[in-house]
Amino acid sequence: MPNDIFSALADPTRRNILEMLAGNDEFPASEIYDKFQVSPQAISQHLKILREANLVHVEKRAQQRIYRINTDAMVELEQWSKSMRHRWTRRLDAMEAVLKAEMKKNLKNQNEEEQSN
Repeated sequence: MPNDIFSALADPTRRNILEMLAGNDEFPASEIYDKFQVSPQAISQHLKILREANLVHVEKRAQQRIYRINTDAMVELEQWSKSMRHRWTRRLDAMEAVLKAEMKKNLKNQNEEEQSN
């Protein structure tokens, strides 16, 4: 999983662009520009970063640049995220088992102390 993807996703404007593209098959750059309050040049920079991170594809049609989300990259990101969640779940489950065993041991020791008094 390239770090570029995470850098690209760190910016809320770029996440908004991806969300917009996820809801449509494709979007011309001019329509993407129109959806934001910043300059077309700023959005163009965001689109460039998304392209470089391989999160979007661009196709030139006549005078337009048409953007689409790269579903392969999204699947790769989702698989990585699931893998990380699975790793953490296993670690948390192991920690929970240790804590339960310790609590049971402490409770047993307390009961033995109370009975001896």
